[in-house]
Amino acid sequence: MLLNGLVCAVSGIYVHIPFCRQSCVYCNFFFKTGKKQAPDLIEALIKELEMKNQGEEHLLETLYFGGGTPSYVEPEQIESIIKKVKQLYPKNNLREITLEANPDDMTLENLLAWKAMGITRFSVGVQSFYDEHLQWMNRAHTAMEAELALALASEMGFELSIDLIFGIPNCSNEQWLQNLNKAVSYPISHLSCYGLTLEENTPWKKLIEKEKSEGPNEIAGAEQFRIGMDFMREKAWLHYEISNYCLPDKMAVHNTSYWQNKPYIGIGPSAHSYNGIERRWNVSDINVYVESIKKGEVPETIEVLSTENKYNEYVMTSLRTIWGCDIEHLNTFGLENFEFQERVVSFLERGLIRQENSRIFLTEEGKLYADAVASELFVE
Repeated sequence: MLLNGLVCAVSGIYVHIPFCRQSCVYCNFFFKTGKKQAPDLIEALIKELEMKNQGEEHLLETLYFGGGTPSYVEPEQIESIIKKVKQLYPKNNLREITLEANPDDMTLENLLAWKAMGITRFSVGVQSFYDEHLQWMNRAHTAMEAELALALASEMGFELSIDLIFGIPNCSNEQWLQNLNKAVSYPISHLSCYGLTLEENTPWKKLIEKEKSEGPNEIAGAEQFRIGMDFMREKAWLHYEISNYCLPDKMAVHNTSYWQNKPYIGIGPSAHSYNGIERRWNVSDINVYVESIKKGEVPETIEVLSTENKYNEYVMTSLRTIWGCDIEHLNTFGLENFEFQERVVSFLERGLIRQENSRIFLTEEGKLYADAVASELFVE
């Protein structure tokens, strides 16, 4: 990424495709239903890629299509972006090209097209294998469609990651355990488990306000989080980040770069970029984004990170991972955090963290309070 003439190496490119077939009840990501604007957006994405080009010598490692629902747009539109990336980075070292996909889009025709263009991995938004849960979430697919899509994609040799959601209203612990069992019965290598959270400006929030839906059950969510940890440990999967499990050596390469503080480029409306010095995020408006790109301007907000920002971000992200937070690395920031050791001792006594040499890690109980623990260790 160019910053005052300085080129900072990036590990990956994230491309945001903001179109969805319909609105999920819990979603607060930037998206728009329908895809009439897709042709104009794809043209703008390609131009932004050119504007943020790192140079042909750069060895790009990952390309990730997120959303929204990238599988919802036409395969040739995704292909045009892949071709542009490979043209701009001819000496790329692409280890992983991931497409977020919904099961209802994973037809044989689409899978064949995606395979031909070089997609290697899918992050499949299954969320649940129970139709009543999918209907409550207003998902566009059925449980049967999810199973058929996973079977077909695995037969074709794609690497598969599944997304599941726990803490869904009226989802029993037995049903959650069955969701986990069903997921690992397929030849997947990665599983993401997200707790259902109530966000502002979502259909679920409005339903609660109208007394047409119950709110989140934090106790049930915590129980199901523990069930997930126990189940995946028994299956010998690695719990390498709070929401993510994998088979040995099958971590998500692109997302791991976020947790390991590697620079990346974000392309598209609402996409974020990071170069170790500053963060940039594009406007969350398709029309403004497209028109700005046509004028040769990236409609972005820039935040130059202070030393305190970098310190706190390292604490937050490192504690979420299997690698933990290195106290010796914190000392390199040159900041005084007088209460840090006192709070570490408190969390050790409460069983929320454990320490190995200079590194501290969240315990399984501590993972339930990850954000609170991290915030107590921040420097102000």
